[in-house]
Amino acid sequence: MLKDLPDLERPREKLLHLGAESLTDAELLAIFLRTGVKGCHVVELAQQLLKNFGSISGIYRAEHDEFCQQHGLGSAKFVQLQACLEMSKRYLAEQMNNGQELLSSQATRDYLIAELRHETREIFAVLYLNNQHQVLKFERLFFGTVDAAAVYPRIVVEQAIKHHAAAVILSHNHPSGLAEASIADKQITQRLIQALNLVDIRVLDHMIVAGGHCYSFAEHGELG
Repeated sequence: MLKDLPDLERPREKLLHLGAESLTDAELLAIFLRTGVKGCHVVELAQQLLKNFGSISGIYRAEHDEFCQQHGLGSAKFVQLQACLEMSKRYLAEQMNNGQELLSSQATRDYLIAELRHETREIFAVLYLNNQHQVLKFERLFFGTVDAAAVYPRIVVEQAIKHHAAAVILSHNHPSGLAEASIADKQITQRLIQALNLVDIRVLDHMIVAGGHCYSFAEHGELG
């Protein structure tokens, strides 16, 4: 029984004493699940779910039917999980858009990772910014396979003008998990910079999300 374990081996007590960052993935998931099932306490259930889905990311990516097929889960837990994920995204969005100048801050990285890391196909998205580099909108524009997304500069320019943007941060994900810029990534970035320059909209960065990592064109001097 979980209650028979020492305090610092119980997820809730461990979190209160040592902080959330001290918990394993299974312990964090156990707090979310709250209870186990017959013959399996909650931490063991969490470990089994992580094994079945491969990772926390795998659990987040699971469709409703696949999620509910797992012993100990159901629609209520699926709804709770999706609500938790959305609250995290909105928290990060608030941190990113707190009225201060936005460039390639950690808040931006965290937000883009939260938005794109769990996607199984490649998605190209844009953060539109005003003159003070405050966020106007985040928008997914192009959707592709796991290998590529067709990106059309004309549409990016049209949407940037529509949202009255003075600058943009481009972003897309690599479902493969490789946090590097390909030749195609570099080519489309230059095409977009040239197209947006024609309407006086600056490209501040292009960030590639690969799992929990983020590659910045600006930090690698690849925007010029």
